[in-house]
Amino acid sequence: MAATASNPFPFPSRRSPEDSLFYAVYPILLPSHLPAPALHASLQSLHLSLLSHHAPFLSSHLFHRDPFTLTLPADPAAPCALCASPPVPHLHGALRFGDSLPDEWIAVSLLFALTRAFPDIAARAWDSDGEFLLIEAAFALPRWLDPESAPNRVFIFRGELHILPPSLFPETPSLEAALAAVYDDSIDTRAAGAIQAAIQRRIAGLPERAAENLHTARVIVPAPVAKVLKEEPCLIARAVEGFYDRDIDTMKHAARMEKFLKGPGGEGIEIVRTTVRMTRAMYAQLVQQNFQAPRGYPMPRREEGPEKWMEAELGMKIACGFEMMYQERKRQGEEGKCSTWDVYRKSLEATGCFDGLYPGSIEYKRVIEDAMQYYKSSNLYSRTREILSEPVRRIDEILSMLYSTDEFKGTDLPPSDNDSWLYGGDDELNAELCERQKELEEHEAAKKQRSQKQSVPSSSKSQTDKFKLGEITESMQEFIRKMSSFEGAEIPADRRDAESVDLDVNQFFKAIKSVLGGGSQEQADSDDGFDRKSSLSDMDFDDSDEDDDFAEELGDKDADDSFMESYSDALNKELSSTTLEKSFAHAPRPETNNEGPSDDAATDAEMTPVDVDLNLVESILNSYSSQQGLPGPASSLLGLMGIKVPPDVKKM
Repeated sequence: MAATASNPFPFPSRRSPEDSLFYAVYPILLPSHLPAPALHASLQSLHLSLLSHHAPFLSSHLFHRDPFTLTLPADPAAPCALCASPPVPHLHGALRFGDSLPDEWIAVSLLFALTRAFPDIAARAWDSDGEFLLIEAAFALPRWLDPESAPNRVFIFRGELHILPPSLFPETPSLEAALAAVYDDSIDTRAAGAIQAAIQRRIAGLPERAAENLHTARVIVPAPVAKVLKEEPCLIARAVEGFYDRDIDTMKHAARMEKFLKGPGGEGIEIVRTTVRMTRAMYAQLVQQNFQAPRGYPMPRREEGPEKWMEAELGMKIACGFEMMYQERKRQGEEGKCSTWDVYRKSLEATGCFDGLYPGSIEYKRVIEDAMQYYKSSNLYSRTREILSEPVRRIDEILSMLYSTDEFKGTDLPPSDNDSWLYGGDDELNAELCERQKELEEHEAAKKQRSQKQSVPSSSKSQTDKFKLGEITESMQEFIRKMSSFEGAEIPADRRDAESVDLDVNQFFKAIKSVLGGGSQEQADSDDGFDRKSSLSDMDFDDSDEDDDFAEELGDKDADDSFMESYSDALNKELSSTTLEKSFAHAPRPETNNEGPSDDAATDAEMTPVDVDLNLVESILNSYSSQQGLPGPASSLLGLMGIKVPPDVKKM
C-alpha cells in the first residue's frame, strides 16, 4: 500500500493511525487577507525561526516513529487537509508516536516551549481521543467542558493552557474569533490553576529529560547494516518498524536477505559488532518477540556464551527489519519520482507566488532565489524528516560509497545499558496508579463536599415543617388519575417543574406495581369520577360492575360476588397463619363487644384491612433513605411530582 496525500502511513500495519499526534501553530498577528506571496513569505520566515529554536534538541533526539516537525500548508488560503483548519494562516505537523507515549508528551512540551519563546503564536494539539490535554486534567475540569463543547476552545499560548469559557462564547466559536480572544490581554482565558498544574506535572523536565527514554545496546550485524546505522542513526526507527509490523509478504524478503547479507557479486558479507541507540519502546519490541533467524543467516553457537548470543539475536532482528523495510518500499516505487525541491516548487506555483511574473524576469528570479534559500535552510533543520521519508534513497547512497569493515574493528565499544527497566517496572506502575487513585479520591471528596453544601438547607427544621407526608399519596393519586396522551404518562401540570421532563412509562409502572401490589393501568385510568383527595385505601379495584357487556360474559354478577367473597375469606384464613400480614401496615382494628368473640370475629380482628396510604408512603421513604443521597427511583419519582424530601426524613 503506497503512501498517498490522504494516507501518509505507507505500510499496512497492525497499529492504526490513531497512534498519532496532530498539532498546529497560529501566528495571531498575521492577517489572513495578505496577498499569497506575502503570506507565504511570512509563514516561511516564522517556520525557519521555530525550527531553529529547537534545532539543537531535534538534531540529537531519536523519536520512536516520526520526528517533531512543522510544515507549511499546501495552500494557506484554503482549508487545511491535515488539521482541518479553516483558511487561517498556520503551520502544522503530524507525529506518529506508535507505542512510545513519551514521544507525544515530548512534542507537547516543545509546543509549550515555542509559545513561551514566541509570544505572538498560539498552538493546538490533539490526537484520536480529541483534546487529550483535557483528559490529563479530567478531575480539575469545569462541568460544562466536554468533548462536544471543547472544539476551538483549548489553546496553548505563552507557555500556558487557555480555555475559552461559555460566558465568552455560548456557542462553539470560530477559529478566528477564538484566536482573537486568546490574544486579547483584557480577556483572561487562562485555565484554572489545578488544570495548569496537571499538565505541567506531565511535561515536567521535558524535553531535556527525554534522554531517559533512550537505550543503547551492543549488537552483531552485517557490515552494511552497521554502515547505515553509523551514517544515519535515525534509520533504526524504520528498521524496527519494518520488523515489528512484518507480515507474510515482507517476511519473504527477510528469508532471502538480498540487500544486507549478500555482496554485489553474491559473495558473503562480514559480520561486525557495533552499538545502536534506540528508544525503550523499540528495544522492547525487538527483545520481546520470538523470531527464528532466516536460513543461511550467520548466528553464533549458544556455547559461545549468552552475551554474544543476545547481541547476535538482537542484531539479526534489526538486519531483517532493514531488509523488509527496504525491499517493501522499493517495491512500492514511491521514492525517487521527483525531488523534494520539485515538490516544493510546484506548491509555490499552486499558491500563486509566480502569478503575473514572466519566467526569466528579474522579479521571477528573485522569487526563485528566495525560495531556494528557504528550501536549503529548512532542509538543515528537517534533514531527519527527509531521511525517514525516503530511506531507500539514502541507504543506496550510503552503500554506494566505499567502506571497510576495519572501521568497526579494534574499537572499544561501551557495554549495553541495563535493561532491568524492562522487567522491573512494578514500582513505577504502582506509583503512577497511586497518584491516579489519589487524584480520584480528592475529586470524589470535593464532589461530595459540594453536594452536601447544596443539599443542606439553612434551616433543616423549616424544610421538614414544609414537607407533608400526605403530599406523596395526593401526588401519586393525581398521577394515576391523570389522563395522558398516546405519547405516554404525564405529570399533572401543577406538579411539574418549568422544564420538560421525559418519563419512562414502563419503568414507572414497574415501580407502581412494586408499591401497590400489581394494580393495572386500565384500572387506574377507568375511574374518571373518583375524588382526587380521597384515600388510596378507599379505592375499589374491582371493576366488574363498570361494564355491562363484561358482566354478561362472566355470568350472574351476584353469584360471582358471592364466590369472590367466599374465596377471599378462605384465602385470608390461609394467610393468617403466615408472616405475610406482618410485612404490611394495617388500619386501626375496629372495637368489638365484650360478649365473647366468635371464631369469625377473631379472624376478622387478625386480618384487619391494609392501610395502602401508609404502606405507600413507608415504602417510598424507605427506598429514598436507602439511596443515601444518591440518585435513585424514589428521588426521581418524587422529583417529577415536585416533592422535595428533607435529608433527615428517616427521623420524622
